[in-house]
Amino acid sequence: MPCTRFTLLALASLALLTGCAGGSNTDTAGQAASPAPSSPSSNVGDGRCTAPGAQYVVGQLSSQALLDQARVRSGSQVARVLGPRDMITMDYRSDRLTLYVDDSGKVLRANCG
Repeated sequence: MPCTRFTLLALASLALLTGCAGGSNTDTAGQAASPAPSSPSSNVGDGRCTAPGAQYVVGQLSSQALLDQARVRSGSQVARVLGPRDMITMDYRSDRLTLYVDDSGKVLRANCG
């Protein structure tokens, strides 16, 4: 009978492992889960900043309207203007556009992060 016990134990283990590995399409409440969205080929609309979309502002005098337009065109969620003596944080945010300006307020460069 030891062979039968071993066989039953092996079958029970296999059934348990199969049940755990079967990727059911339900959430924790037993409801049907929606399929994961496919990742788009570009980051348009996902909130990440793309600096080329904001390069048109270089050389222009900074204003709130210009900052808002550059934020929208770059796809970022957040935008800021930094002068030559402004203190900045060293954190990187993929959703942030930064316009660097000189003392007169003219935009020198536009970067993400």
